[in-house]
Amino acid sequence: MTRSELGVGVGQDQDFAAWYNEVVAKAGLVEHGPAKGTMVVRPYGYRIWELLQAELDRRIMDTGHENAYFPLFIPQSYLQREAEHVEGFSPELAVVTHAGGKELEEPLVVRPTSETVIGHMMARWISSHRDLPMLLNQWANAVRWELRPRMFLRTTEFLWQEGHTAHASKSDAMRETMLALDTYAEVARDVAAMPVVAGEKTPGERFAGAARTFTIEGMMRDGRALQSGTSHYMGTNFARAFDIQYTSEAGRLEYCHTTSWGMTTRMIGAVVMTHGDDKGLVLPPTLAPYHVVIVPIGRGEGAEQVVPGARELADRLRGAGLRVHVDDRPQVSPGFKFNDWEMRGVPVRLELGPRDLAARAAVLVHRLGGEKEQVPLDRAAEILPGVLEDFHALLLSRATEFRDSRTATVDGWDDFAAAVATGWARAFHCGSSACEDEIKAHTAATPRCVPLDGPPESGPCVRCGRPNEYGKRILFGRAY
Repeated sequence: MTRSELGVGVGQDQDFAAWYNEVVAKAGLVEHGPAKGTMVVRPYGYRIWELLQAELDRRIMDTGHENAYFPLFIPQSYLQREAEHVEGFSPELAVVTHAGGKELEEPLVVRPTSETVIGHMMARWISSHRDLPMLLNQWANAVRWELRPRMFLRTTEFLWQEGHTAHASKSDAMRETMLALDTYAEVARDVAAMPVVAGEKTPGERFAGAARTFTIEGMMRDGRALQSGTSHYMGTNFARAFDIQYTSEAGRLEYCHTTSWGMTTRMIGAVVMTHGDDKGLVLPPTLAPYHVVIVPIGRGEGAEQVVPGARELADRLRGAGLRVHVDDRPQVSPGFKFNDWEMRGVPVRLELGPRDLAARAAVLVHRLGGEKEQVPLDRAAEILPGVLEDFHALLLSRATEFRDSRTATVDGWDDFAAAVATGWARAFHCGSSACEDEIKAHTAATPRCVPLDGPPESGPCVRCGRPNEYGKRILFGRAY
């Protein structure tokens, strides 16, 4: 078979977009749906989402939130109550005007996000300070009409988690906003092995209707940024629009301060583009549908001897908490299987032939590096968890080194343009949206965030020379 049949036909350095499209399809993650911009998430890809969902949901529940579900269809008038919200989302809305064979009295918007409908319900459920804080979370789908869709990254319909909370004060709401951001950064680091920069969006990049927006930004292997999770402090904007009020301990009627925050199936694309290589996916162990794939090697009587041994080994590994698959397909060669599972990003492969079985050992192959080593069968369940921990640490270290090597601190315009052509630039910025637009027009770069951990610094704007607005450098980069 040719390389394109067994693996990736185009390298990352040749055409990163083509590489990505080929990998997500050949690895069995996703296919295009029949309607433009939609996607069919295949079982292997959906399993990655389920594993991410479980890790994130556990953290959300551990911090006192409760899961609920809200309608997919939202009266159009609800979005119009918050002026910035409707203006920001209008180009992306899908609107239902006819149903049941007749025209609707009021058009229904297919959920682009749920601040409005949840705000409507919060106004019904909150009356006293004793009802606060209200900590809600929803796992659902959302629809935003994309002109240039790309699987997982920007699709008309996607899956996500969206948290919505109401609080008695700004300080309480801001603590919640930062708690959500910290949770996302933890999931990116400890689950997806993705190093991210946490920071605040500039006013021109804020979520429509928010008072403040915070983000985690990851660098993909083409040097572009990917916004991987956002958390918004809404102030009292939506509370005023939907009359979310409570009676304080002093007996005064006050508006709630609300937050919203979300992480989506975009994270699957982030994992692909952060860790993948020219052989295909490279999955961090926590998100891998299989930690280990065992490939029995042998034909005829040899295969009959090896397969039971492979299944016995798999059972012992499962007993140690590992996700294991035995690839005993008789119709394809071991070489095909090796390439197939490398394409699908499995962290560890164990090869088991008649001689290995007789020696009570298996051949272990790491997804990165490809070096082979012998593992005693009676110690495999003891050894492999540590191997997987080391693999996660390697992925995180490799991605961090790559990001840092592609991030430059710059003061001049020429250096800025050169930096954002291949990665990120840390630069001073005047804070003007018009200046941001000019920077984007010349370089395609946008301000990704004001890093929370950035040291205090001052200097002239990298583009217009006016004073720096933020008291520190801003992170700029081209983005998905």
